[in-house]
Amino acid sequence: MDEHISLFLNAIKIEKGLSLNTLESYSRDLVHFHQYVLDKHKKWPLKREIIIQYLAHLYDLGLSSKSVARHLSSLRSFFKFLSQEEKIKENPTCDIEMPKLQKTLPSVLSEEEMKRLLEAPDGKTVLGIRDQAMLELLYATGMRVSELVSLSLHAFDMKIGYLKVQGKGSKERLIPFGDIAKEKLEKYLEESRPKLDKKNNQKDVFLSRKGEKMSRQSFWLLLKKYTLKAGITKEMSPHTLRHTFATHLLERGADLRVIQALLGHSDISSTQIYTHISRKTLEETYKKFHPRA
Repeated sequence: MDEHISLFLNAIKIEKGLSLNTLESYSRDLVHFHQYVLDKHKKWPLKREIIIQYLAHLYDLGLSSKSVARHLSSLRSFFKFLSQEEKIKENPTCDIEMPKLQKTLPSVLSEEEMKRLLEAPDGKTVLGIRDQAMLELLYATGMRVSELVSLSLHAFDMKIGYLKVQGKGSKERLIPFGDIAKEKLEKYLEESRPKLDKKNNQKDVFLSRKGEKMSRQSFWLLLKKYTLKAGITKEMSPHTLRHTFATHLLERGADLRVIQALLGHSDISSTQIYTHISRKTLEETYKKFHPRA
């Protein structure tokens, strides 16, 4: 089965051009399932009942419906591939329904909260200048953190204020960014990056204290630190800045299709959640300020 998993991962890497993070997610899910089957059944019985028992096992471990749905999605793709390759006679996941997901709106910062977060880093230190540039660029573009830390020095056109991002499925898109982000980025490239570039890194834009490429995990730790410093009590994640970018654009009148293009969503339905966020904000504002609400 290890061989089948490797075959599957290689196939989707070539055919779908998935990112390294997505491939690692598939790999973790499948290896976890494989180990469960070996521990519980000592062999590989491809039966629907085993899949259902495994999903119940995931719930017992405390996983959310969203996480269980992701595991099932990985298994569906895997067994569909094995069926197409005639490695198995039938797909044991084909008639298993996805867990019902509770629709929750992502956390979004207000403009005032976003301002406090952007001002949290110390703009007089080497690392503070770097962190200001990263936060400003995320808010200015709505890119994913994985896209931010993967930026190369050749990704920018500073004259017209555009950058090129390689998103999910290796799809490239151009994103404009404003004067403030440009100013913070130029300051970082001129003042901080040369001091961080101890290893003569010719490619990556954002570098760690050791001169290595900034990781998603490192950025997440920085974001937690600046969230506390800014006095923000909302639930935060790196994706919160992406949600905030889209919501603020929508609230100021941007077209949903434009936001879709900026975020790199292939399906407009992925972008439509922001209309719900905007509507929620309107309702909260109305109830707060209308004398008869």
